[in-house]
Amino acid sequence: MAFFAARQPILDKDKKLVAYELLFRESLKNVFPDIGEDIATSKIIEGLQFNLGLDTLTENKLAFINFTQETLLQRYPLMLPKEQLVVEILESVPPTRQLLEVCKEFKEKGYQIALDDYVHKNVWLHFFPYVDIIKVDLRDSTPEQVEEIRKAAAPFPSIKLLAEKVETHEEFHQAIEMGFSYFQGYFFSKPEVMRSRTLDPSQLTIAQLMTELASDEPDTQAISKVFETDVNLSFKLLRYAQSPLFKRRNDIVNIKQAIIALGLQELRRFVSLLFTAQFSDRKPAALTVMSLVRARFCEHLSAQPGQHSSEAGAFLTGMLSLLDGLLDASLPELLDKLPLSPPIKAALIEGEGRLADYLLMAKAFEAADWPSAQQLCKQLELSIDKVTRLYVDSVRWATVRENMG
Repeated sequence: MAFFAARQPILDKDKKLVAYELLFRESLKNVFPDIGEDIATSKIIEGLQFNLGLDTLTENKLAFINFTQETLLQRYPLMLPKEQLVVEILESVPPTRQLLEVCKEFKEKGYQIALDDYVHKNVWLHFFPYVDIIKVDLRDSTPEQVEEIRKAAAPFPSIKLLAEKVETHEEFHQAIEMGFSYFQGYFFSKPEVMRSRTLDPSQLTIAQLMTELASDEPDTQAISKVFETDVNLSFKLLRYAQSPLFKRRNDIVNIKQAIIALGLQELRRFVSLLFTAQFSDRKPAALTVMSLVRARFCEHLSAQPGQHSSEAGAFLTGMLSLLDGLLDASLPELLDKLPLSPPIKAALIEGEGRLADYLLMAKAFEAADWPSAQQLCKQLELSIDKVTRLYVDSVRWATVRENMG
């Protein structure tokens, strides 16, 4: 049976990643399955413990997980470690005396508690001494409602406000002014200020390497020469090749040996990682990780039977799909400066072709848009179970690579 999972980043005022909200479903219907909420949540916890793992999906950050009334009263959150979990009480849960006793118990045991999609009612004030975070949907709340919540929470300084569905930088800054401490949404992946941006020599060098490695028959001798003329790149390559991630019998002592030892596939990934790292200064780490996840996921999809797409081109497409957010510039303008193949440019600029379908699949998983994922799987003639496993593997792979960087 398939186990579907998506994660959405939660950032602080400095755009640092503090947590992920994990969104689970047992089926592609974006609702709890018709098997009873307690059984559904038990499957979620089973999936976390035995299939996915919190460490895999959250990079050792906090995990916000939704719980229904029945699962809260059954103490299901206690099955997950308090150090990694924020117990998110769904907006559909009524504020009963029984629930209040449960919240007290969770708090005494060291768990953090969040109220999801909160709309203020005075009865919830009884819960505030045990609440750590109040989540407010900016799309469904007026400024007056937000101010009402802020004033109600003011006597409880331990409560932090989290703004959901923050999709633009303007909304992010407005939310800060309104008193929010945490932010959930994809504002960080979009350009903050559109401006003309040129690539410096080191960035152009890496871009040339990426283009060469994306070809069907890369010239390894030319690639070696590029590395040999850049001491900084050479050092990074040798250090990467010596990583415990790769089990080598002998030490690597020169560039050519490192290239051969890594192989073209891993070398492509390494150069792409360098490319992203060039632009990630003062950018949220979640943005770099998302780029890596997309790259690996697109590569995985292209390698499936019947796809007939270049794996190197798919990886590069996923990697470059967030370049505008990394550089705060127009994506077409940036890509015009890179010698990319027509299929890659068509996917990134026009949204056309098989590579564009892979990107759409990645975005569907990021947003937990399971109906779109199912439709894309039908179009690509891929098994949704297999694609789900490929996405989880991509998250795991990206986490390891980012930590190495």
